[in-house]
Amino acid sequence: MDKKIKWGIIGLGRIAKLFAEDLKLIKDAELVAVASTDMERAKSFARDFGNPKAYASYRELFKDAEVDVVYIATLHHTHCPLSVEAMKHKKHVLCEKPIAINKSEARQMVEASERNKVFFMEAFWSRFNPSIVKIKELVSKGEIGKLRYISAEFTFYKLDEDPQSRLLNVDLAGGSLMDMGVYPVFLSYLLLGKPKEILARSQFLKSGTEIQTSMIFQYENAQSVLYSGFANNTDMKAKVCGEEGEIFIRSIWHETQGFQIVRNGTSQIYELPTKGKGFAHEIEEVHKCIRSKKLESAEWSHQNSLDLIGIVDEIRLISGIKYPFEV
Repeated sequence: MDKKIKWGIIGLGRIAKLFAEDLKLIKDAELVAVASTDMERAKSFARDFGNPKAYASYRELFKDAEVDVVYIATLHHTHCPLSVEAMKHKKHVLCEKPIAINKSEARQMVEASERNKVFFMEAFWSRFNPSIVKIKELVSKGEIGKLRYISAEFTFYKLDEDPQSRLLNVDLAGGSLMDMGVYPVFLSYLLLGKPKEILARSQFLKSGTEIQTSMIFQYENAQSVLYSGFANNTDMKAKVCGEEGEIFIRSIWHETQGFQIVRNGTSQIYELPTKGKGFAHEIEEVHKCIRSKKLESAEWSHQNSLDLIGIVDEIRLISGIKYPFEV
């Protein structure tokens, strides 16, 4: 085996912990450094994951010559500046979704990858979920006929959270669309591409934070009905319908372990469990690309990320979702 690919992690919250757990499942991966603006938090995280180096600033980690690739799991509005800085230090970057706050920021990140000749990918882990991969394959092969309709939701009741939390603070790009709505948008984009027309409506707290958004994507021969929300819970299943069959994706659909396809009255079940929580599959893709000296993944490319955030920009414009820090 080639030498291990050595990881650094910044932004040491819940998602980073899940990611670090899955990193342990990858034989050619090693966590060598973690960083937080809170040194005690960095030390605590390090103790839980084999005692890698702990840093009190992100820049210290970027300057660590041992780190090959950085996983960025910080707040949404910091993704762009931190990714760009990491790439200036010649680090490969896997940045949590959403890639950035808007398409303009996302372009800066892609340009930094190209300029510094380092790999960069948005961490859209669902793209590498075995069930989603198989569904994409079945749809592309015409197994359910011409695609006509997609429905997908992503919700959790969060209105009892601290108003200053990352989820509800508009100054931190809080809101359901950026945190959860990008997943239903992703599914529609993955299977149908960019919509010809978007209808969208949002509801807001008095603070200006968006708490639920309903979307209809209009395609030439299909429609998608999508929803994200902090104001309620749903079963979080998804459905993909063609002229000759349907695919039912189990709850919670974006991290599903299997799905059902129904055609001509007959049903087939696909059991496709993830490795670990599911982050392992995107980690394997990062390793494959780095070892092949690629700057982007063919499965979730720079253009895919630019397209997706461009759709989100349009939804925000239509539904009036704004962040105070944006020019």
